[in-house]
Amino acid sequence: MFLLAVVAFVRLTGLEAGPLLTRLMALTPYVSVLAALVAALLFARNRPAALVALVACVTLAGVVVPRTFAESAGEGEPLRVLTLNVAGRQDPRVVVELVRRFRPHVFSAVGLPAGGTEGLRQAGIEQQLPYTVPGLYSTYRLRALDGVQGARLEAPSGPIEVFSVRPGPKSGWHGVLPPPSPEAIRVLAGDFGASLDHRAFRQLLKSGYADAAARVGKGLVPTWPSGRRVPPFVTVDHVVADARVEVRQVEVVDVPGFEHRAVYAELAT
Repeated sequence: MFLLAVVAFVRLTGLEAGPLLTRLMALTPYVSVLAALVAALLFARNRPAALVALVACVTLAGVVVPRTFAESAGEGEPLRVLTLNVAGRQDPRVVVELVRRFRPHVFSAVGLPAGGTEGLRQAGIEQQLPYTVPGLYSTYRLRALDGVQGARLEAPSGPIEVFSVRPGPKSGWHGVLPPPSPEAIRVLAGDFGASLDHRAFRQLLKSGYADAAARVGKGLVPTWPSGRRVPPFVTVDHVVADARVEVRQVEVVDVPGFEHRAVYAELAT
């Protein structure tokens, strides 16, 4: 009971402190369901405890449930974005097949290991996405941006800056990511190591970004861990775009041999 109250309080106030509370925030959707079950089980035997569980349930449900509702998307030039954490020694042919399947304009290859670029080239990625800078592949010409793993591309709708990111869940990491810009649409794609319930991720969204999956009612679809006996249960991989951008479609898919699921988003810029 105490744990339910703590999770609800920390999620509501953002007072994350230490690795334990940070990890618990990733389990917020599950804690909300657990709180509902506890409230139902204790209602007849211990009303005060049931009330605490019910308050925790309502508090957490209030922040979780909206992620299941889709917003209507307006008109705009499509920008297809695909991201996958490719860290490790997985078969690059699987990655290229994924690219062929979704035909993205931009692919964020997060955590690409040493030699990974050559492996993808030999597997034929340049036939699909001929332009590249570290961490990014594109159908559009790319101009690398100084000091970050990102690039500027000239899309039919205007300039767009895309960043391949992997910051981790520690508080304050949102400060090292580029804020929204009035001069160009910005898209952040990668393994954030954080869910929609982590304080740092919420602060990033408050700066003027939106999570693409949450925009189409798929904010609860987990992305990690994949390919294990335990099914994915945490959402840490995201496509995050300028809040002015509409989102038409998001798909989260398993990729054989990879620990993270891929996230595909079609934006309307």
